Amino acid sequence: MAESLEKNRKGRARRAKLEFKVLNDAKLKIRKLSESAGIDFKPTQHGYPHFYYIDDKAVGRDNISTYELSGDRVRQMLDYAVSSDLSALKVGMKQATEISTPNPRKAGAGGKVKGTLVNVDDTFYQLAVPANKAAVVATWLRDLSDGYMSFNLDGTKDFSAKRMPGPFFVADMKTDKRIGTDKGKAVSGDKPYFIGISSDGKKEALPPFAWTEVEGELKKTALNQTHRGLGGRMVPFAGWEMPVQYTGIFEEHLATRNAAGLFDVSHMGVYDVRGGDAASFLDTVCGNDCGGLLPGESLYSHFLTPDADVIDDTLIYRRGWDNYLVVVNASNDDKDRTWLESVRDGKVKIDNGRPWARTYGYNAEIRNLRDPKAGSAMRVDIALQGPKSRDTLLAMGVDSETRARIMKLKRTELCDAVVGGFDLIVSRTGYTGEKLAFELFVHPERAVDFWNAVLKAGEQFGVKPIGLGARDSLRTEAGLPLYGHEMGLGSGKFDGRDLGVAEGGFGSYVKPYKPWFIGRDAYVAREKERKGVVIRLTFDEQRVRMAHNGDPVMNANGERIGFVTSCAIDGARFITGQAYLDFVYAKEGTPIFIHQGGVMDRPATAAKVVSRFAKL
Repeated sequence: MAESLEKNRKGRARRAKLEFKVLNDAKLKIRKLSESAGIDFKPTQHGYPHFYYIDDKAVGRDNISTYELSGDRVRQMLDYAVSSDLSALKVGMKQATEISTPNPRKAGAGGKVKGTLVNVDDTFYQLAVPANKAAVVATWLRDLSDGYMSFNLDGTKDFSAKRMPGPFFVADMKTDKRIGTDKGKAVSGDKPYFIGISSDGKKEALPPFAWTEVEGELKKTALNQTHRGLGGRMVPFAGWEMPVQYTGIFEEHLATRNAAGLFDVSHMGVYDVRGGDAASFLDTVCGNDCGGLLPGESLYSHFLTPDADVIDDTLIYRRGWDNYLVVVNASNDDKDRTWLESVRDGKVKIDNGRPWARTYGYNAEIRNLRDPKAGSAMRVDIALQGPKSRDTLLAMGVDSETRARIMKLKRTELCDAVVGGFDLIVSRTGYTGEKLAFELFVHPERAVDFWNAVLKAGEQFGVKPIGLGARDSLRTEAGLPLYGHEMGLGSGKFDGRDLGVAEGGFGSYVKPYKPWFIGRDAYVAREKERKGVVIRLTFDEQRVRMAHNGDPVMNANGERIGFVTSCAIDGARFITGQAYLDFVYAKEGTPIFIHQGGVMDRPATAAKVVSRFAKL
């Protein structure tokens, strides 16, 4: 792959990977050296978690040793570390399992170790293994927890980015109570991945996901008549009738940048994913690390096919340990929900190497929060973006505790709050590039009243309603992607493949360190062959023709080097946009030339590559 613009991002740096035998032999040698440090010094033994060794004496009875495995992400660790199906293991139950440890000829003991796993709760498990294998199993799991251990069981060098979700604790069981054994099937043939997985037990392949968009009547949000009353010009968009502008796109653009803009985004899909399986499920269907979120945090991610094509981009909000909010594009709402439910229910292929495999976390509950069946939990999204957005929220009326919570919110954080009498989920996220911006999730029956209350409270600050036109110019100026333009179906041009996440410039939001997710292997392979990336551009002169999606981009020699993906007028009245370019031309300051409208018989217009994300 050519030199990437993302090479210096801290999040892309890899950890060193150590081979199991090398690390543990070194620890034994260091211990021996410490014990012989001097005649007037006697070293003390501290034990786990500070020090542990592969020759530690196992604690147990009847030739069985039992360990307590605990931590916020221990369930996800077990998805990858053991052979059994964790979704089938309910709280209070036990199941047979198997752990593959490094090659016994390389590490002194180990191999495939059979055991019994008990689910005490979703953050606490008990694992019973034969006493003569216990020290190796415990050491292996503890090394995996540290995140620097090679997954290669045969001792070969490991250049992958994979590491376990963690940390987690592996402690000797505090009581001598036996958990017994389970004689059931230890190896699940339906898992997509675990350390030591074999290619045995092939089954009939599941069908690939297929989706055909059905055109129906235009849908309307609860705010439709409100928009009309405000002078909104209504247009069809993603199957909905939405306001494209009120007073003018440029005026609304500046209102958002200088004060704050209020956006109706209640047409977007809003789901609730909950239960003990929620994190495991979302980390299957998303490229980013959903399980690594703490309650009150959110992240940007993508749904990928097994071939790493983009189904959609999404925002994932963790409201609690077993409760996530998922927001998707309105144009993909029905498709996304069908995809998620089909994956959960084992109806579609999720892995090319194991096309019969079933997802982790298949007990996750998925609810459509715009469906009346959700009752009081129903939510729709209304966005308030811009430097005066927080002042407007607080002016609506909040108590002192709520004020403190909202003031403390950092970017991408969220909280529940009652604002002006409205029960809200308040998130510091948005689609405009503004540093101070909120997405506000309200019950749809209160959406109209809430909209009006925000405009009334924000009148003193210059808050205005904003249509789709300015929403697009704001996100284009900021360098943010739109599905179908910077990535996803229809984004490829000139017979090229549709753009993926990394081509769109958002590869840092896909985490190959996760041991498995849908499309992981294809994404890694695609990265090795990737030739370009989406950049942000600005035309050299103000009074030039608008460029459009698909317009060819040329170098100074008249050779095509890419194509425009988006274009709009920025806050300085220059035409700005985004384009997919070959790597060699993607550096900031590079001169480029664009044939607006794809008209090749007139001179191309000069532009230049600017910083990937605008400094607003």
